[in-house]
Amino acid sequence: MNLLPWTIYLSLLGAVVIGFAPVRDALARWLALATALATLIVAITGACAWHPGSGMTVLTRADWIPTLGISFQLGADGISLTLVLLTGLASVAGILFSWNVAHRVRGFFSLYLLLIAGVFGVFLSIDAFLFFVFYEIAIIPKYFLIAIWGSTNRRYGAMKLALFSFVGSAMVLVGLLVIAATAYGAGGAQLSFDLADLAKANLTAEKQAWLFPLVFTGFAILAGMWPFHTWAPTGHVAAPTAASMLLAGVVMKLGAYGCLRVAMPLLPAGLEAWRTVFAALAVIGIIYGALAALVQNDFKFVIGYSSVSHMGFVLLGLMTVNLTGLSGAVLQMFSHGVIAGLLFAVVGRMVYDRVHTRELAALGPLGLARSMPFAAVVFTAAGLASAGLPGFSGFVAELSVLSGAWHTFPAFAVAAGLGVLLAAAYTLRVLQRTFYADPSASSAAHGHPPDPLTWPEVAGAVLLLAASLWAGLFPGTLLAWIHDGLETPLMRGLLETLP
Repeated sequence: MNLLPWTIYLSLLGAVVIGFAPVRDALARWLALATALATLIVAITGACAWHPGSGMTVLTRADWIPTLGISFQLGADGISLTLVLLTGLASVAGILFSWNVAHRVRGFFSLYLLLIAGVFGVFLSIDAFLFFVFYEIAIIPKYFLIAIWGSTNRRYGAMKLALFSFVGSAMVLVGLLVIAATAYGAGGAQLSFDLADLAKANLTAEKQAWLFPLVFTGFAILAGMWPFHTWAPTGHVAAPTAASMLLAGVVMKLGAYGCLRVAMPLLPAGLEAWRTVFAALAVIGIIYGALAALVQNDFKFVIGYSSVSHMGFVLLGLMTVNLTGLSGAVLQMFSHGVIAGLLFAVVGRMVYDRVHTRELAALGPLGLARSMPFAAVVFTAAGLASAGLPGFSGFVAELSVLSGAWHTFPAFAVAAGLGVLLAAAYTLRVLQRTFYADPSASSAAHGHPPDPLTWPEVAGAVLLLAASLWAGLFPGTLLAWIHDGLETPLMRGLLETLP
């Protein structure tokens, strides 16, 4: 696991080389792919080196701003290892599905790898200030990827995402500064932003009661929590394919991870006071996102709103504060990351880039199941996986969340179950209206058949589909990592504090 920091270093190095070295566009693509593959290999190597009882392993530590107690401190446990592996998979797949980018290629892949470096940094940071710095690094490139290489209302979508993200970040920063100042003032020790030290701040219940919603909401905005979710469908639709994949696959997970790693263990009394409220918001997000997806006529908006719904399961799992629910929440982060990334890849790259429309009514007559059979099969599998088909990762993840919620919020668990049924409804609806429309309608299709799929698209689809199948058929591997991460002192204290 000691190699895991190289996921950050290699991504940063790749971003710098591609951005500043005078390389041709073709070489830039291969350099980006090589960099992403290298980070995935490092993530897999770290996973293979993991063993039960590892707990939180400090990977590197160096003073950064000692007068403020800020250090460059990286560490990993089973939870962060799961999400680092997800990021490695998403980064490789995103590059494969961006092989056709022709405009400012070097700039695109340089910003792409910079974003990936920020994501890896968030998942590996155990210093709160360093966590925040990487959090911002992951957001800034996103704006430019959407504003420059996006499509529908790209500047509006990019600006909306940036404004929502920065407002959330400001809320988080204020909360962290208050927690650090309180810990420093109470203990008389040296100022520190180490998460383990901040957990010892002993803030009063009254102070936690207003700090928790501030910090949790600041993170949950990026996780697409209702009613602060509106940036997500707009951003997904505006973003280029790879950016949509990363936005749904890993960037939204940064918000959920911040809730789990920072807000909840540092402010347990605040969590106890507000958990029912945020659980209710999570359930509303599940049902609202599913209902919105059910009535959309834009293919990409369907997937965008479904992401809001599925991230609601993550937030509901977090609010259960029990082993089953928390495990399901982290597993849902992984599951949604690979499945949503694959769905956006099919819609944005395989379909839209070839037929130049996302309207369901216009796609039906094109006979896509016959002209693009591989895309039809992949979307069917990914769509059913998203709806919770047994054998795929989504089934185990959502079942764990609902089981955990049943012990804590039985009524919310029943309501969230409605979201699963709605997921099946909008998945079958979009399948029928796009790939499997009435054969008589397909006679209206004119023109040349779509271009055949390329090897990068096939490779990327197989990679993500295989990851979902692996997590669905052998969930014990990921769950063992996650359970071990929940046994660290920081997380064990959270589980023991709340009933």
